[in-house]
Amino acid sequence: MPILVDENTRLLVQGITGREGRFHTKLMLQYGTKIVAGVTPGKGGQEVYGIPVYDSVYEALEEHPRVNTSIVFVPARFAPDAVLEAIDAGLELVVIITEHIPVHETLRFVKYAKCKGVTVVGPNTPGVISPGLAKVGIMPGKVFKKGRIGIISRSGTLTYEIAYAISKAGLGVSTSVGIGGDPIVGLDFVDAAKLFLEDEETDALVIIGEIGGDAEERFASFLDEKGFDKLVVAFIAGRTAPPGKRMGHAGAIISVSGGSAREKIKALESVGVKVAETPSEIPKILSRVLG
Repeated sequence: MPILVDENTRLLVQGITGREGRFHTKLMLQYGTKIVAGVTPGKGGQEVYGIPVYDSVYEALEEHPRVNTSIVFVPARFAPDAVLEAIDAGLELVVIITEHIPVHETLRFVKYAKCKGVTVVGPNTPGVISPGLAKVGIMPGKVFKKGRIGIISRSGTLTYEIAYAISKAGLGVSTSVGIGGDPIVGLDFVDAAKLFLEDEETDALVIIGEIGGDAEERFASFLDEKGFDKLVVAFIAGRTAPPGKRMGHAGAIISVSGGSAREKIKALESVGVKVAETPSEIPKILSRVLG
């Protein structure tokens, strides 16, 4: 079975009546995702594309007890409370699209989610997609074709580009997980890799990293300590970025203590990961090694 989302996903959209929530609800429905309810405080009783809207997650679950996943389009000011509400409701997975959430707020709900056994993806993520089964996010579904290559990424746009290249090469994607571009996120490379390691439908893993932080270095340490019996290919964005300059994501900034592309590439290559110089090289490496 694919990881995180599949045909059994029953989705709740928090912030469904907002511009982004409404727009992406339509696209997720068109993809085939089973959206059963939406939540916007004060908008209970309305409908969005036939989806009933409730004032709270608790009210939605009273009417739709099979809901197991939430996607959050709530503005940054209110998003932490929305996430905490979803966690308290006992949902299995919370995918947070919202960006610009303060780091201290993210730390609070990520820690709380771990205590409650709830998986958090994001914030500032494009979401999760298992091609042909479910799309819980804002990614363009048409660039993802069903296959046996898993993707874990910090970058939305690069995910789409690389997924399209993998699909064109005839390999396809089992599941793609955007872990988010903020300095602090819920699911990280290591957590997601553990899921892919157990997934019988995934033959190889593509890691899409970028400058800033130490997520890629921690992933390399995990591979060194625990091992990984599937092919891992990586691409690190921001090779030419100068120290102290933020490039795109809030987490993509090189500090004096580390975070450069060179350090990340060195760490990954030292544990046997094949690091591509360009995104277009990734499907070539996969095809060559997988045969």
